[in-house]
Amino acid sequence: MPVSNGIEALDLIDQGYRPDLILLDVMMPKMTGYEVCQKIRQNFPTHELPIVMLTAKNQGNDVVEGLTVGANDYLAKPISRNELIARIKTHIRLCNLNLAYGRFVPHQFIDLLNKQSIIDVRLGDNIEQEMSILFSDIRDFTALSERMKPEENFKFINAYLSRMEPVIIQNNGFIDKYIGDGIMALFSGSADDAVKAGIAMQQRIEDYNQHRIKSGYRPLKIGIGINTGSLMLGTIGGKNRMDGTVISDAVNLASRLERLTKDYEVSQLISHHTLARLQNPTEYSIRFIDQVKVKGKSKAVAVFELFDGDKTKVKGGKLATKQVFEEAVFLYHQQAFVEAKQRFEDVLRVNPSDRVAQIYLERTRTADGFNHTPLEVVR
Repeated sequence: MPVSNGIEALDLIDQGYRPDLILLDVMMPKMTGYEVCQKIRQNFPTHELPIVMLTAKNQGNDVVEGLTVGANDYLAKPISRNELIARIKTHIRLCNLNLAYGRFVPHQFIDLLNKQSIIDVRLGDNIEQEMSILFSDIRDFTALSERMKPEENFKFINAYLSRMEPVIIQNNGFIDKYIGDGIMALFSGSADDAVKAGIAMQQRIEDYNQHRIKSGYRPLKIGIGINTGSLMLGTIGGKNRMDGTVISDAVNLASRLERLTKDYEVSQLISHHTLARLQNPTEYSIRFIDQVKVKGKSKAVAVFELFDGDKTKVKGGKLATKQVFEEAVFLYHQQAFVEAKQRFEDVLRVNPSDRVAQIYLERTRTADGFNHTPLEVVR
């Protein structure tokens, strides 16, 4: 789409127009091509949107200036039509190749390693950073998949994952890897991004379930675990095959929290590390659940249920009994089991479907309950 000057080009891009490639004359009214190129590069790196600069100036320093501000290529006039077409095709092909690589290695991962593109990444590149880690998983996926043929399994997983991916991206996260039906996502911004993504995933599942029920399929349930902490992000592998990964205890704990949602039959659990980094925790519906001791660690981690993504009736019941529930949990951990039992019974009179309260009530009724220690999560 031709435009007469750089300001028009920038306005068009700001309105959402995304060209495959930009041909940019250096000498233009109102703004030079160099200035336009610099503006475009603030939002679009070289591997996402190629820019070819055209000019009658072909001195070495002019070429250097064009490449310095972010041009992919620099052609001096008079320009051979065949050469121009060949270069356009080459740059579009390279751009498409980079976008294809981005489906396997997220661009955010490459950006965190301070690399321009995947070709700059080397084995062993790494960086330490604090991030929030989100794990999610479909409940009873094995039972679901056993009823499907392999092709149906792939269609089902892709239908599910294609609904989860956008809400993670919209909340400033990126998917590090898919683990079958499971998702591991990373958030380098605030912990709120991860928590809001988890809530949005639960809400998206509810919408998807309406479609599944109408089509005669079972509704889905997912579990989400979120932890925040320092991790090492980088590349591992060998000479001919390497992969991007993150390594730290913070990652292990996030995975264990997701698994713990099965034990308590809740949708989303966060650690006290994540809770402490929320900008305004009172914006969310949160209640203390338990203390978890990861095998090999001496200190227990406080675990909280975040239930903003629950159905309205379920959320309402938990909000109505939140204070009494947390008093009961506190009494339980103080080994005041008789008083705790009474409080949990009070909770269940108001909200009889509260599974966590049911689990704790059962603990208070058993001999094991009187010797309860923080739940140990095994690696």
